[in-house]
Amino acid sequence: MSIPHEVPPATLRRVIAASAIGNFVEWFDFAVYGFLATLIASQFFTGESASVALLKTFAVFAVAFALRPLGGIVFGALGDRLGRKRILSLTILLMAGSTTLIGLLPTYASIGVLAPLLLTLARCLQGFSAGGEYAGACAYLMEHAPQQRRAFYGSFVPVSTFSAFACAAVIAYALEASLTPEAMNAWGWRIPFLIAAPLGLVGLYLRWRMEETPAFRQAMAEGKRHAHSPLGDTLRHHGRTIRNLGAFISLTALSFYMFTTYFATYLQTVGQLSRAQALLVSTVALLFAAAGCPLAGAFCDRIGRRRTIGLTCLWVMLAVLPAYWLASSGSLAGALLGVILLAVGALMSGVVTAALLSECFPTRSRYTASAITYNLAYTLFGGTAPLLATWLIEQSGSRLAPAFYLVAIALLALLGGLALPETSRISLHDEPGATAQDEITSEAIR
Repeated sequence: MSIPHEVPPATLRRVIAASAIGNFVEWFDFAVYGFLATLIASQFFTGESASVALLKTFAVFAVAFALRPLGGIVFGALGDRLGRKRILSLTILLMAGSTTLIGLLPTYASIGVLAPLLLTLARCLQGFSAGGEYAGACAYLMEHAPQQRRAFYGSFVPVSTFSAFACAAVIAYALEASLTPEAMNAWGWRIPFLIAAPLGLVGLYLRWRMEETPAFRQAMAEGKRHAHSPLGDTLRHHGRTIRNLGAFISLTALSFYMFTTYFATYLQTVGQLSRAQALLVSTVALLFAAAGCPLAGAFCDRIGRRRTIGLTCLWVMLAVLPAYWLASSGSLAGALLGVILLAVGALMSGVVTAALLSECFPTRSRYTASAITYNLAYTLFGGTAPLLATWLIEQSGSRLAPAFYLVAIALLALLGGLALPETSRISLHDEPGATAQDEITSEAIR
């Protein structure tokens, strides 16, 4: 029988802050890279045509994701063995350091082909450290949250994600508005990356002061031999869940990156908006998404995970074509409406994913299994989203090609998501030897 754990509200607020800050740093960099993609292309891929340089810039963006599954395996195993707090402190330190490094890199004009090579190496370090961040932050927060409101409290992790993108868009917009094109090309593009240094130090301070989660402390108290499940056992016992959850998270990854990283570029290259206009549209939509996450979390707690999955996939399939058509119209108002349509699907899928990552796996393997699932899906469908969307438009000649791709992935996500059991009422404080499925079965009997 599971033991109820009540966390004081003051502690829960500190847990939310500590979980969110590292996630903020991680996604802040990814946002800056996407928003300034055309500038980065001109700095690190000089001599190429604009479209080829942009493709190479997004290819570097995708390469970083190849390291995420490895980071998820390494940091997930360490997090299940040593605890959530220590590993989350390490990941934020690595992320902030590698992000700051990008802001200090010499450009192609200074050192030639070494510039894109160093950029790629810095992005790979980011990808490796990010592999242990999101799933760990979700587990840390969810293992503190009240059982009946896990999606609501877990929603503050995606809130920090969308807020990071909004903050990055505001900074990029402010730089575009206040600096000349020459200054922006010379040094202005570096400023957002350098901001990661103080943010990382604040996050490290917050995380180092936090205690370990109740669920992990319980697992350790009941016997260290039960506290961690080896990787082989995790894959053997939870392979089907990893597959089904990964299928749903493919939609979370693709809709998120289509909405955030790629859409600002789409508005410029297809919708013919200026960079400043595209950033303004993105900022408004990102603030809308951040504000909507807690509402989506409360809604998810009320109707359950499976119904939320079904509604989310249906929304994406119905809204994505109108969204891209509006965004390609060249109208500022149309672009804003289109990106809001995408934002709803992205925030709903992000909120339910944050809950499912922890609810689908037991304590002793939660960090490892959720990190593997999340990072594989994001590597295959998130990191490749800007690159593949750009390629699809070039190959097909259709400006709506990315929308059809998103509809196809939404169908895949629907099949995988509905194959998962309902987990909104299970306990995360499982007994040694228990599995998430045991908890689900027990809850159904009760």
